[in-house]
Amino acid sequence: MNESGRYAFFNTNDSLSDGIMLPNIEKVELQAMLDWLAGYGADEQGGVTRLLYDHAWCDAQHALAVKMQEKGLAAEFDQSGNLFGTLKADSGSSVTNGEHNLPIVTGSHIDSVVHGGKYDGAYGVAAGILALEYLKQQFGVPRRTLQVVSLCEEEGSRFPFAYWGSRSITGAACLDDVRELRDAAGARFEDAMTQAGFGPDSNYRSAKRHIGAFIELHIEQGQVLERLGHSIGIVSAIVGQKRFSVTVGGEANHAGTTPMIWRKDALAGAADMISAVRRIALQAGHPLVATVGQVIPDPGVGNVVAGRAVFSLDIRHIQQESMEQCWKQMLEAFTTIAEEHELELEWEEHLSVAPTSMDARIIHDIQEICLQEQLSSYLMASGAGHDSQIFQSACPTAMLFVPSCSGISHNPLEFTSEEDLMRGFRVLVRLLYKYGYGS
Repeated sequence: MNESGRYAFFNTNDSLSDGIMLPNIEKVELQAMLDWLAGYGADEQGGVTRLLYDHAWCDAQHALAVKMQEKGLAAEFDQSGNLFGTLKADSGSSVTNGEHNLPIVTGSHIDSVVHGGKYDGAYGVAAGILALEYLKQQFGVPRRTLQVVSLCEEEGSRFPFAYWGSRSITGAACLDDVRELRDAAGARFEDAMTQAGFGPDSNYRSAKRHIGAFIELHIEQGQVLERLGHSIGIVSAIVGQKRFSVTVGGEANHAGTTPMIWRKDALAGAADMISAVRRIALQAGHPLVATVGQVIPDPGVGNVVAGRAVFSLDIRHIQQESMEQCWKQMLEAFTTIAEEHELELEWEEHLSVAPTSMDARIIHDIQEICLQEQLSSYLMASGAGHDSQIFQSACPTAMLFVPSCSGISHNPLEFTSEEDLMRGFRVLVRLLYKYGYGS
C-alpha cells in the first residue's frame, strides 16, 4: 500500500473533533459491562480463566456477539474465532466510495491467563462496543465504517503461540503454523478450534482481511502512570519478545542409591540454566527483562532423580539487537552447563516479535484530544506485548493506556478505577469520531 493509501483515513476536518460535545457520556455503563463479561470464566480464586476455544471462552465470545447486535452493530465471526462488530458507513458518503475505504477498527482480546484479572484485554473490547453504540446514538451513521473486534487470542496461555487473533487477521500466521500445536492436556490446536465451531470447515469467512487503522485501549499493567500521576499513557513503542521452551535430558534414577557425582540430574541442570538467565539479564541491564515462569520435571516424583526437565523462557527488550545478543549468551551458557552435567539440550522458539513503534500521526491526534479533554498524558513504551504490534505492520496503529492500581495485572487483584476507565473511554470516543465522522 502506498503512503496515501496507508493514511487515507487522516483526510478529515480537524475542526469537527475540536470541542465537540459528548452528551450523556457519563451514563455509559462501562464498569457494568466489564463485570458482566468477567462472569464468563470466573474462577474460585476470584479471577478470570478464559482460554482459547475452551467453554468459558466460547460462551463469552458468543455472548459478546449477541451484545453487539443489541447495541446496533452487525456481528460476524471469522474462521479463527475473531468477532467483529460493524457500524457501517453511510452508503452515499464520499469516504465510503473512495479508493481507500477500509474500516477503522478498535478492540482487544478476550482470552486471559489462568486466574487473570477482568480488565486485561476485556476493557478494550467492552469500551469499543460501547463507543460505537454511543457514536451511533449521538451522531448517527458515520462517513467511514467503524468496527470493534474481540480478538480470539493474544496471551498464548493455552497453546504455545501468542497473538493468534491479530496474526490471522493480518496474514502473519495461518492454520498450518499452529494446527499441530498441543496444550498441556495434549489437545491439538486444530481439534480445539473445530470443536469450538471454527476452522476452515466452518461457515465463517477467512480471518485475513484489510483494515484502515487499529486503535487499542488497554490497562497499563504497570505502575508508571499511577506513580507519575498521569491519566493517559500514549504508547510510543512496544517491546520485542522471544519465547522459548528449553528441554534438558538426563537419566531418571533412584534418589537413594544413585551417588551425587554419578547423576545425570536434568532438574539440577535446568536450575543452573535458570540461574544463568537471571545473571545474564542483570548484566544486560534495564530495559531488558528475562523470565522463566514454568518448570516441568519428569517424572516429577520426590524420590526419583529427574530424567527430563522443561522450562519456559521469555526475553523482552525495545531493541532487537540487544534481545538477540541476550539469547545468544544464554544459549551459550545452557550448552556449557549441559556439557558439564552430561545432559542433552534441546530448545524450540515459539514466538519472535520485533520491537514496534506506534504510528506517529495517530499519536499526535491522541495528544491533541488529551489537551481538549484536559487530561494529563505521558508518552511511554510498553513492556508488555500487545496485538497492536502485530497490526502496526499492516496498518497505522496506536495504543493508549489507563492506570493500573499498584501495577498489578495477570492477577485477580487487577484493578482500574471507574474514573480512569471512563477517561480512556472519552479519548477513544473522540478519536473514533474524528476518523469516522470527519469529512
